[in-house]
Amino acid sequence: MSEQIPTQENAPAEASAPKPHKISVADLFDRISITQMTLAVLVVIFLWQWLDGHRAIGEMRQQLAEKIAEMDGTSKANQMLLAQSQGQVRELSDKVAALEAHYAEAQNQRAALEALYNDLSISRDETALAEVEQMLLIAGQQLQLSANVKAALIAMQSADARLQRMNRPAFNVLRKAISQDMDKLRALPDVDITGINFQLDNLMAAVDALPLVYQQRAAQAAVAQAAAPQGETGWQKLLREIWQEAKQLVRIENTGKAEIPLLPPQQEFFLRENLKLRLLSARLALLTRDEGSFRQELNTAQAWTARYFDAKSNEGARMLSGLKKLSASSIIIELPDVSASLQAVRNYRLTHDKAAR
Repeated sequence: MSEQIPTQENAPAEASAPKPHKISVADLFDRISITQMTLAVLVVIFLWQWLDGHRAIGEMRQQLAEKIAEMDGTSKANQMLLAQSQGQVRELSDKVAALEAHYAEAQNQRAALEALYNDLSISRDETALAEVEQMLLIAGQQLQLSANVKAALIAMQSADARLQRMNRPAFNVLRKAISQDMDKLRALPDVDITGINFQLDNLMAAVDALPLVYQQRAAQAAVAQAAAPQGETGWQKLLREIWQEAKQLVRIENTGKAEIPLLPPQQEFFLRENLKLRLLSARLALLTRDEGSFRQELNTAQAWTARYFDAKSNEGARMLSGLKKLSASSIIIELPDVSASLQAVRNYRLTHDKAAR
């Protein structure tokens, strides 16, 4: 009970104390009208749009500045590239001008070289044809003067090889004519001039060893002495030599000659030298293909050998056999006419000279 009295006494005092003034959000919205709210919303939207636009403009300015800076860098790079390109163009222009000058100079040199080549070609053809004509002339002279078929054939082969090295189709006609003349020479019978010449050399070398007819007795005595038996005593040797001399005192032999010429040593020397001269004359006749003189010289040498030398000795028999064999050889052949190739070359040169004029 005592506790409830103070409570009741303090109640009017709390009721009579002033209460604080509090405005809620609902009261605030009640007091603001719709127009004011619209205006406030519009202001907020405007501010938001203005801030957003200002931010966008700032970003755009920044991007624009970056683009401008990038464009400035690109422009500078383009200017540098343009400057380099212009420098390269100028260098290329200078090089093109130099190349044009070199090309013009090369064209002039080419024209000069072509003219020189034409002159040299004409001169080379003329020189080659002159050489070929000279070789064919030599071939004809070898046939006419000495009847040397091998030398003529070699000269014609050299002329054909000279035309072959030129490698000109226009020379095929000339090569054909030369080939036909070479075929004529190849078809001739082969005469062994070299072999006959060697045989004559051997016969000339054997002349000094030929025994004369009156030297046959001394040769037989030398053979008898060489055939002496071995181991004989002095008395036996003396008796044998006396017997040999006794047998040589009288000898009957049919030599087949009217008389045996006895020559002194001086005439013997000239006899051998004259016999060599006969064989040498036969060699000259062989080289000139003079068959008549060749046979006459060999027959004379054969007659001298049979008359003055011992034909029964081995040396004399070989000499006579060799002379007979050589005199039976034929050294002359019918030479063909090989002037067709020479005439063809001369006609070509005349035609070529007229065309050049």
